[in-house]
Amino acid sequence: MRPLSLALGAGLLTLAATPLAAQSMNAEVYHQRAAALFKKGPLALFSRGEIKALTDEGRKAGLKSREQRLAVLKAGGKPRSCPPEGQQGIGPEEFMKRLSAIPKSERQRIDMTEAMTRISAAKYPCPA
Repeated sequence: MRPLSLALGAGLLTLAATPLAAQSMNAEVYHQRAAALFKKGPLALFSRGEIKALTDEGRKAGLKSREQRLAVLKAGGKPRSCPPEGQQGIGPEEFMKRLSAIPKSERQRIDMTEAMTRISAAKYPCPA
């Protein structure tokens, strides 16, 4: 799965400045599509369109989650996650493990922004 990791890792969840657009899939749909790519192993490299679609969706969700966290901080509230300063990223294997940890029934009800917020909260919990 190393070639897939490189392909997805190139931009799956790196938070970069891109315009936000309405999200088109919920977390379960994203999970199913990403899992299907992982099952292809090295052949996933031939699914560039799917990799790009999932990468874009993940990036947009990450940026929106970050914007929501910053808005809470600006309003004087307590954010759900407290990542260290600077640009954050997560590898595709770790991301899928954390996304899979969200129960399927919940993934079916939430969008990718909420999934990213939950993943960030689990990875970077705020001090009590």
